[in-house]
Amino acid sequence: MTARSLGIEAANFSAPHSAFLSARRVSEQLGVTLSELARLVGVARNTLTAKAATRKVDLALSPVVRILAMATEMAGDESRAVIWFKHQPIPGWAGKTAYDLVAEGKADKVLAYLEAVRSGVYA
Repeated sequence: MTARSLGIEAANFSAPHSAFLSARRVSEQLGVTLSELARLVGVARNTLTAKAATRKVDLALSPVVRILAMATEMAGDESRAVIWFKHQPIPGWAGKTAYDLVAEGKADKVLAYLEAVRSGVYA
């Protein structure tokens, strides 16, 4: 999975002159440290910065970038999408945010929720 295959919104998260996602750019966008990002996506901190681990990093970051890209498209602004991701509880998940669910390995549930909202199910 490359940044280009995730769409135009996700291109903001790619490494300069690379087709791979940049952990540093994702952490900057979310306003978290690389250590916090590593915990969020379930990889070691050193994995995020190792050159040899680019495919592994891509796989780990792809769900977060997809969620942020979809939320940005729906909110119309990256900063609003980040605020939603970190602070807005998702209905039906006992007050958990998208950030909480991703940390629990449930990024697919967040993506399904966003798809439902986009389709008008919860509108």
